[in-house]
Amino acid sequence: MVNIDDFVKRLEIILDYYGLNASSFADKIGVQRSSMSHLLSGRNKPSLDFVMKILDVFPEIDLYWILNGKGNFPNVEDEVIPILKNSDSPIPSNENYSGGDLFSQLNYKEEKPPVKNLEEIKKTNLSFEEDEIEKIVFFYKNGTFKVYIP
Repeated sequence: MVNIDDFVKRLEIILDYYGLNASSFADKIGVQRSSMSHLLSGRNKPSLDFVMKILDVFPEIDLYWILNGKGNFPNVEDEVIPILKNSDSPIPSNENYSGGDLFSQLNYKEEKPPVKNLEEIKKTNLSFEEDEIEKIVFFYKNGTFKVYIP
């Protein structure tokens, strides 16, 4: 059985991942906006038709992940992992690799990011001079939400 609260959390992860709001997501998958609202508020449970429409439009969403949280999102099989060429690579990009065990463990030094001053963090995260706030949405644990438009 699908836990509705967990399903809604995964649905919100999908919305954040694609940068969509509930209305645009409903339009994109071809369901009524009200059904999306009822689902996010916990009033209704997702139908099989609803889940199948999500999977049709977004094939990178794993069925088992959206239903019960098992699996990956986005689906690892569909994800393309870019090969980065940089000067720190142990193998120069213009040379062919011709030796060694492909399965041996490589030892890389993990670099820690520099610690920023608290004032710098506040300035970078809270500077809204260039951008204008469209709306603020508060999500509550009981599945409801409130929208404030400044």
